[in-house]
Amino acid sequence: MSSPESRSDLLIRVRERLAAESADPTPQVMADAVRAESGGVLGDTDLLEALRFLQTELVGAGRLEHLLADPDVADILVVGPDQVWVDRGRGLVPSAVRFDDDAAVRRLAVRLALGAGKRLDDAAPWVDGQLSNVGRRGYSVRLHAVIPPISVDGTCLSLRVLRPATQHLGALVERGAVPPEIAELVEAIVAARLAFLVVGGTGAGKTTLLSAMLGRVDPAERILVVEDAAELAPAHPHVVRLVARTANVEGAGAVAVRDLVRQALRMRPDRIVVGEVRGPEVVDLLTALNTGHEGCAGTLHANSGAEVPARMEALAALGGMDRTALHSQLAAAVHVVVVVARDADGHRGVAEIGMVDRGTDGWVHIEPVWRRDSGFGPAADRLHTVMAQRRTGIAR
Repeated sequence: MSSPESRSDLLIRVRERLAAESADPTPQVMADAVRAESGGVLGDTDLLEALRFLQTELVGAGRLEHLLADPDVADILVVGPDQVWVDRGRGLVPSAVRFDDDAAVRRLAVRLALGAGKRLDDAAPWVDGQLSNVGRRGYSVRLHAVIPPISVDGTCLSLRVLRPATQHLGALVERGAVPPEIAELVEAIVAARLAFLVVGGTGAGKTTLLSAMLGRVDPAERILVVEDAAELAPAHPHVVRLVARTANVEGAGAVAVRDLVRQALRMRPDRIVVGEVRGPEVVDLLTALNTGHEGCAGTLHANSGAEVPARMEALAALGGMDRTALHSQLAAAVHVVVVVARDADGHRGVAEIGMVDRGTDGWVHIEPVWRRDSGFGPAADRLHTVMAQRRTGIAR
């Protein structure tokens, strides 16, 4: 029973039996199936070995399950049977997990794809989906997989853990993610109902900071959150969350973020938040920000404040908005950009705060308010003036 061939043969027979019985693969059901398919000749040791093997092949994320259970793991990346990498917030490091062969990785990828309502086979050699409540732990996992011959080095499996961002702003200050010298400024930006974007690279902590800032919104306000995957969970009593949906196996049923932004406009929002602006929905976000909904927010992939205008130009082009219109809308809609990044030691936190400004040439640029390496800049006084005007009811 210990050889890969015998385990594989047993797995096939047990799978066929469970499929025929339409039974959930509980330990008892699997044990009964193993005994039946092995002719009842397995001893206790061999039976336990068979159950452990089958559980990794038939239940949850298999050999990756314990990595998903690690609260520090953000990403799990698999390339073939011998390369399993994890990111615990300090960059990718190799793990000790190994698969028997690439066929085992492919079986796992196919099973996870089915769990996401997708197909993964020679006719559809890649999949992008989401797994909800993995292991009944209440969080989601974003799934992506590519199989050979498209992926030359073996089956590639990418799992991103989407744990709800529920930390309070005070906790981020205590951790140093929000330096104490700007804690009051960050809170004042929210209180003054300034529209803001939280920007940064992948895994820099954009969602965590945005969720913490939304937790400081007046409890009497209604927040409509639109996301591609459910991550934002601010500590606020009146949050309505809308989550996009990809197409099913038949290619139908897709609901885009852009569609949900339009629906949010009709749901009497005080603030509209787009969890991640990554496509043509940027046009609808800017429209929402320019229709009287103050204090709106979103996140954006950009490595610095200076990159924001060019990044939004590219996204707006996908929605049919030209450069001139984008800069006009951006200048009128967004006040502040908060940049998060990792420092030299890998710690995540606020690296920069900038103020949106439109030059005499008509193009938007970001004026520095504060930077982690140099402190407060020339736009700090202007930002405080705008916030003071807001507090006294003078519109921008």
